[in-house]
Amino acid sequence: MTKRYQVVGIGNAIVDVLAQCDDSFLEHMNIQKGIMQLVERERGETLYAAMENRVQAPGGSVANTLAGLGNMGRSTAFVGRVRDDALGRFYADAMMKDGTEFPNTPIDGGELPTSRSMIFVSPDGERSMNTYLGISSEVGPDDVDEAVFADAQMLFLEGYLYDKDQGKEAFGKAARAIHAGGGKAGVALSDPFCVDRHRDDFQRLISGEMDYVIGNEAEFTTLYQADRLEDALDAAAAACPLVVCTRSGDDVIAIQGDERVTVPVHRVTPVDATGAGDQFAAGLLNGLVTGRTLMDAGRMGCIAAAEVIGHMGARPERDLKALFADAGL
Repeated sequence: MTKRYQVVGIGNAIVDVLAQCDDSFLEHMNIQKGIMQLVERERGETLYAAMENRVQAPGGSVANTLAGLGNMGRSTAFVGRVRDDALGRFYADAMMKDGTEFPNTPIDGGELPTSRSMIFVSPDGERSMNTYLGISSEVGPDDVDEAVFADAQMLFLEGYLYDKDQGKEAFGKAARAIHAGGGKAGVALSDPFCVDRHRDDFQRLISGEMDYVIGNEAEFTTLYQADRLEDALDAAAAACPLVVCTRSGDDVIAIQGDERVTVPVHRVTPVDATGAGDQFAAGLLNGLVTGRTLMDAGRMGCIAAAEVIGHMGARPERDLKALFADAGL
């Protein structure tokens, strides 16, 4: 039976607001260069008001992955929370224009506005991100329409949502719904600090409800408190059917049962490294939902990651289907 969606994701719905600036502006506004900082509402509003020639784009890790999958011709839906305000309506419309369904309508009322990340881009290409989480971090089980997930092949989750109990409940409800429909569920570990905060919960999640897990070297070694990556990957592979580890520019390792593949990475000089992990996940999931080998799925991930770091922004600009064809995929 054909499913309506090939991939459905749950994640933070964040509007990226970008502006160019110089280092003296960063210093003047007391913005730490090159990192992502969470900010409170008042600070977020101050920074937003200080931005000149703002450019807005729908963002958030899982949402970026789904946008990449749309570029590859896949059918997708994104479950996230936005307020019924100007940024929230922009977000929902922009996702749908990109070809990703946004089944949850913007929320009318409540205190929290739509989440936004104020991103200041320096002349050297460094991005200094100041994220106000707002309403998106309130995603919970009430946002999970089981019919949407039962009609999907794969579920993709982001670890960041584990910071709230209702986020954990949403994960569980969505995973049960996708499994009931015969689909598969997986998670991106998101960030070593996030993993450190929720180590026991993540270990339980991966060994229980997840069919695949994607992370980088720091995230896996943090998850299993391992000195060596190999020890961490052994532990992950014993817990989860499919484990995929990226190693920032080095070959990617993927382990599925007795099969282990090492996917070669062609190094490119990044213009803007934001979104590399999100687009790697898009290419990998594209391969998995279309029945490719593990090696070919990994190669698609590497091609998509290389494309996105070659330009500004976290979403692909070139036709990835054409790039896959050029690589014989």
